[in-house]
Amino acid sequence: MLPGITLQETAGSHTKNNNHDHATLLQQLITESQNEASQGFDTKSALEIARIINHEDARIAGAVKKAIPEIAEVIDLVARSLRDGGRLIYIGAGSSGRIAALDSSECPPTYSTAPGQVQYIMAGGPKALASAVEVNEDSEELGQRDIARRRPTRKDVVIGVSASGRTPYVVAAVAYARARGAKTAAVTCNHGTPLADAADITMVADVGPEVVAGSTRMKAATAQKMMLNTITTGAMARLGYVYENLMVNVHMQNSKLVERGIRILMCACNIDRATAVETIKSAGRSVPVALVMLKARVDKPEAVRRLAKSDGNVRLAIEDTVLEL
Repeated sequence: MLPGITLQETAGSHTKNNNHDHATLLQQLITESQNEASQGFDTKSALEIARIINHEDARIAGAVKKAIPEIAEVIDLVARSLRDGGRLIYIGAGSSGRIAALDSSECPPTYSTAPGQVQYIMAGGPKALASAVEVNEDSEELGQRDIARRRPTRKDVVIGVSASGRTPYVVAAVAYARARGAKTAAVTCNHGTPLADAADITMVADVGPEVVAGSTRMKAATAQKMMLNTITTGAMARLGYVYENLMVNVHMQNSKLVERGIRILMCACNIDRATAVETIKSAGRSVPVALVMLKARVDKPEAVRRLAKSDGNVRLAIEDTVLEL
């Protein structure tokens, strides 16, 4: 039996009406519509297929641009939350959940955030990252259960990610978090959705119909990735984990990242490689500490003290002032 189609439905019960309403709502979503630009898609040559997809992809940045005011609002929410000891928790299903997991997992190596600071919850659990467990996204109960396990509080920001904006798992989780005082936001590709109603702030990237109708792993997922990248990058910059436009909080755990840290210090301080390597060593392999040592002309203990005082904001540590958001 297909998910969402029950014995009661075939018997003509009230469930049948609910499923009919669900189907009607789905048909009204722009992300489920057919795209006139890709009519006859299966008859096209490889070159024509690539051109059609590329032409449609060109719309994505413009769609995200319209959500910039809301994105900026969420950037500040996240920055304040992380500064005050809270968390950013993404929740999603299917492609949207995988995009959320990607953004979350890349924050520690990029900005040296603690693993618990930026988290994700995926319908179906971690195994759903590699294998489709999409039936879980229909369960409000599972959404509430999974977010409840994280015990959201007023310090946290919970962001629901759903291309359709109507995924029951995500909507229920966001509503639960909001009821417990967490700041909530929605990332979606449709207007006027249940997820928007459940969240404090909604970021909509109306990318239009997909080249393959309903395949929201394409334009919708790309738009969502752009928005999530902007949120976390913006928040980390506001927190001072970026100096100028340099990734100064890089976590140097492999040879590539060690080399990146050396080059960042050389660029930021206009020094030679030998000086950068020696300073990083004396700073305990910490680029922020090394940068403050060089820029403020202080020793390691003083650089560490300044960074603690500024909550890790490198620029403020150099200036020896306090972070305010």
